[in-house]
Amino acid sequence: MPRPKQIKLKKIKDFLNKIPRTLGERAFLTFFGFLLIALIAGCLIFYKYSVLAEKETPEISGAHLQFKETTFQKVLEVWQEKEKRFKAADTKEYPDPFELTRVIF
Repeated sequence: MPRPKQIKLKKIKDFLNKIPRTLGERAFLTFFGFLLIALIAGCLIFYKYSVLAEKETPEISGAHLQFKETTFQKVLEVWQEKEKRFKAADTKEYPDPFELTRVIF
């Protein structure tokens, strides 16, 4: 019974080590290859998020939005507290740490 062909790890390693050198030697073709890949990816993304999005109609859910007055009042109170603290910090005077003082010995 013949043995199946085994993949030589050394051959794979040598091939992977040669890739950067090969790409560097053919920099112009490599650039256009990567440019082509980027253009194809960009076209696919544009098609998915722009063209297909216009074709599909969005679903309208039956639930109506409700304004929660209590939550709004709580948020408003927090904002007012922060504004009071901000204004209080503006009027408070702090000593100047860089002021030169005379020390008499």
